Amino acid sequence: MSSMRAAVLTAPKRFELRDVPVPAVGPEDVLVRVARTGICGTDIHMFNGHYAADKLPLIPGHEFCGTIAELGANVRHLAIGARVVVDINIGCGTCFWCRRNEVLNCAEVTQVGIGRDGAFAEFVAVPARLAIPVEVDIPDEVIALTEPVACVVRAARKAGVGFGQSVVIFGAGPIGNLHVQMMRLVGAAPIIVVDLSPDRCRMALDAGADAAVADPAQLKAAVLRMTGGRGADLVIESVGNRKLYEQAFDLTRRGGHVAFFGITPPGETVPVDILRTVLEEGSLKGSVAGMGQDMHDALTLLSHGRFRTDDFTKASFSLDNIQEAFETLGDRPRDLKTQIAIAA
Repeated sequence: MSSMRAAVLTAPKRFELRDVPVPAVGPEDVLVRVARTGICGTDIHMFNGHYAADKLPLIPGHEFCGTIAELGANVRHLAIGARVVVDINIGCGTCFWCRRNEVLNCAEVTQVGIGRDGAFAEFVAVPARLAIPVEVDIPDEVIALTEPVACVVRAARKAGVGFGQSVVIFGAGPIGNLHVQMMRLVGAAPIIVVDLSPDRCRMALDAGADAAVADPAQLKAAVLRMTGGRGADLVIESVGNRKLYEQAFDLTRRGGHVAFFGITPPGETVPVDILRTVLEEGSLKGSVAGMGQDMHDALTLLSHGRFRTDDFTKASFSLDNIQEAFETLGDRPRDLKTQIAIAA
């Protein structure tokens, strides 16, 4: 097989279905036959021209699962036909940051579907060391959620959330909903979600939030009421809006933390009250992508049913209809995830 079907993002808001060469497999690589690929918020930013525009044309897609179709000459630990998910963060593997599982800081880092061709295609080639075998019999549409779940696993790990800590989450979309579920798993309470969509607020409550606020004018009073007047131990911004980042600091208790998660346009800044941050011992922590052990932990959690996934697995489009899938996302607020079904 020398060619494959792929959705190539040639310019903002424009996919082209093309026959392209099947990726070459190096001696340390594997070729994955893609089964399912989810549409991520990063993919939406790319589609709208807000992120990685300098990489186009590109085959996006990084939330995926599939089966091994070909092994590189030096690969011994995987087998043809094995189901896998893939850690998309490719670093040098030997530098200070790679050794610390901070691969995004590696000088050589690239990401499948963002910095190099990804999984809105029939096949994708990846380093074999980043292919993680799936050893449980659960559906592809659930397994394809491993990468976004890994993102919230890492965010929780970086934030150091503990039992009974109060959390405010800006955004009740796909990643916000996963943050809710992750916070519940680690014992946070209360969990307060903020979103302008009443539908998504209700879905967040179903996912385990203790309260959901759709009216911004009521937010601060609700947070203070539910935290004994202190403010939240942790505020997670998962939307990528500068004004929400500014508001996050106002909702955090003395000594609390703000988690920077949502992606904004390049160069966006927020003012930080230095004296208050120093005297109150506040902090901010950035986190964006799951990698390394985060991926293994996410797969374990999904394998044991620790996340409610029904609202993430209802919407499916074929590769031929990928343009429609992206263009109709805003019309389908109850579809927390849209996936592209690629392999039959």
